[in-house]
Amino acid sequence: MAFKSFFTLFLIHICFFASLSYAEDPTFYHDFVVSYITASPLGVPQQVIAINGKFPGPGINVTTNNNVVVNVRNKLDENLLFTWAGIQQRRSSWQDGVLGTNCPIPPKWNWTYNFQVKDQIGSFFYFPSLNLQRASGGYGGFIINNRAVIPIPFATPDGDITILIGDWYTKNHTALRKTLDAGKDLGIPDGVLINGKGPYQYNTTLVPDGIDYETIDVHPGKTYRLRVHNVGVSTTLNFRIQNHNLLLAESEGSYTVQQNYTSLDIHVGQSYSFLLTTDQNASSDYYIVASARFVNESHWKKVTGVGILRYSNSKGKAAGPLPPPPSDEFDKTFSMNQARSIRWNVSASGARPNPQGSFRYGSINVTDVYVLKNKPPVMINGKRRTTLSGNSFVNPATPIRLADQYKLKGVYKLDFPKRPLTGAPRMETSVINGTFRGFIEIILQNNDTKMQSYHVDGYAFFVVGMDYGEWTENSRGTYNKWDGIARSTIQVYPGAWSAILISLDNVGIWNIRTENLDSWYLGQETYIKVVNPEPTNKTELPIPDNALFCGALSKLQKPEDISSAASLTIVQSKVFTLLMIICTLIPIFH
Repeated sequence: MAFKSFFTLFLIHICFFASLSYAEDPTFYHDFVVSYITASPLGVPQQVIAINGKFPGPGINVTTNNNVVVNVRNKLDENLLFTWAGIQQRRSSWQDGVLGTNCPIPPKWNWTYNFQVKDQIGSFFYFPSLNLQRASGGYGGFIINNRAVIPIPFATPDGDITILIGDWYTKNHTALRKTLDAGKDLGIPDGVLINGKGPYQYNTTLVPDGIDYETIDVHPGKTYRLRVHNVGVSTTLNFRIQNHNLLLAESEGSYTVQQNYTSLDIHVGQSYSFLLTTDQNASSDYYIVASARFVNESHWKKVTGVGILRYSNSKGKAAGPLPPPPSDEFDKTFSMNQARSIRWNVSASGARPNPQGSFRYGSINVTDVYVLKNKPPVMINGKRRTTLSGNSFVNPATPIRLADQYKLKGVYKLDFPKRPLTGAPRMETSVINGTFRGFIEIILQNNDTKMQSYHVDGYAFFVVGMDYGEWTENSRGTYNKWDGIARSTIQVYPGAWSAILISLDNVGIWNIRTENLDSWYLGQETYIKVVNPEPTNKTELPIPDNALFCGALSKLQKPEDISSAASLTIVQSKVFTLLMIICTLIPIFH
């Protein structure tokens, strides 16, 4: 009896300390086994990047301030990194998953990401960041929910649905790379996927038999939250659902002023949350459509994704023509005005109890201004390259953040120009010198004929203006200094500019890139270096114990073979779960 009491007391102590370890900020564990599978989303068998045998990959669903541990096993035949688009990686660019901060995970190796989703809410996605790999898949949704103590600015939806849309080629990413390396364009995509599936056969001429399509099942009289992400290669897509309004509620971590749209242009890399009310009579199923924009639509008809919204009381299959896109093929002002209508909900609480609008960005003095201009591809040293402000970025063999940690010289230059270069374009590892706690204005000028969208890692920036023509100092008179949306990916229309403001309060090395995979691959990116002159763990976490080494530091890397590597993080998760079960059973058997 004494032994039983002692053993029970022992278990209670274990449970107490285990609960303390996880009480403040819970940790969620994921195991990603990344491999090739054969799939036929457009009816043509091809090599696709899968996670745990699935395409698209699994969703990550956490809450503000949770810790996320993702153990990645690379079973591809090439290097791999994952980046978490829109996840700010506060104080830890070590976890950002791009070549400026991380050495790649070699084939047959594993590496574990470990980060906190600090002070964030919203809809995001992850993807493989190297060498056009996203064009072959490997992506998935990433949801950060509000803490229970902070209300969301709408009634709790009856369901939460992730929709991943994107243009798609039947050639895999290695073949697409060869096309770009040969100095050619990728050409018209072969189609558009919705959640990794091809189009419903709405037209027997354009869509062959046997295509597996996405079906979203709903009940009448309900409201669903749709989180829609453009994870494609380079095509803006117009998203719409037949006979339904889309009530915009959130974008990339910011609650928006709620407005109804019959359709919305979603640019590459962008994410939106809509509230969908199932208020129709369900006389038939309804089309879900994602179609190419800013192209010659007569030549791009096949580049249309079509899924099905099916009510539980539906009376038949969807039939007839698709709901039409905006009738502005030669008038881009409609799309820009639509983009300008997306505003920050200044009275709603985000990740913290105080209203989003309590950060009055419009009253902060700008400390630095950069004009980043892109042009059509150019030839540099006999290679077809893309540029930002005349510089085509070259990724160094040793990541920038790692080079700083070990005080290596000559890896990069802090000389990215504040204004576009006037001479011949160059190929350099040229980085923006940011000022910690500065407030930077960046003007993105698109002098190409194609739509571009740009992403900034580590931050949410404020979209304060966009217009056609060349940006000038006088353009600031049009800026929105009150409720411009805070987000991480912004479109820049051909022959136009977009202006953003960033509060540089997150120490690290942060990627600024085009989300168009072809332009990114050819050099249209840079980094911004933000350093606290007084090093402290309060503004930047130390280098992780499992950091990979490469380039000039490759001699520091110890061999590791995934075939003999255990997934410690998953073991930890199972041990914790077992402990919690034991703790639950103690009162029953005591």
